[in-house]
Amino acid sequence: MPAAAAGKPIEVWFQDEARVGQKGSIAYVWAPIGSRPPMLRDNRHDSVHLFGAICPARGVGAAIIMPAVNIEAMNEHLREISMQVAAGAHAGLICDGAGWHQEGGALQVPDNITLLRLPPYAPELNSMENVWDYLRANKLSRLVWDSYDAIVTACKDAWNFLVNDPQRIQSIGTRDWACVNV
Repeated sequence: MPAAAAGKPIEVWFQDEARVGQKGSIAYVWAPIGSRPPMLRDNRHDSVHLFGAICPARGVGAAIIMPAVNIEAMNEHLREISMQVAAGAHAGLICDGAGWHQEGGALQVPDNITLLRLPPYAPELNSMENVWDYLRANKLSRLVWDSYDAIVTACKDAWNFLVNDPQRIQSIGTRDWACVNV
């Protein structure tokens, strides 16, 4: 952690992006062996990108919905996370190595956040992957949206469902290896 974090409480956050849209995946469902339950699938192509982050220790999250993934969108998400970090604390934000997560260019990392990159090809280390799996299986699958705004609304509703249940965030996101020992 940088010198700016010295003497401050440290929070561990996980961050990732998910595409949600009309050409989504179909979740698995329980059904009798040999049956093929009918499912709706929309073949149109509208989608949004849900940028999400959670702090399992506090049971809180921060998200924004954007039309594309790029550095500008990531800057907005970092500002949102920064506002959710506890007052006086510093966040270690665990993220993947996507191009829009790279410092040194146009990426503006707030003073109360330090990016901690996961090794390549290790998505299983990021708790947000489990959050996306959960939301897709329980809130964002088997749906057909009539418009772009309907997709945005569904993402807002799914995220609000998650953040209104701190125990769910803790259950999905806690990792024994990702903790702060004082």
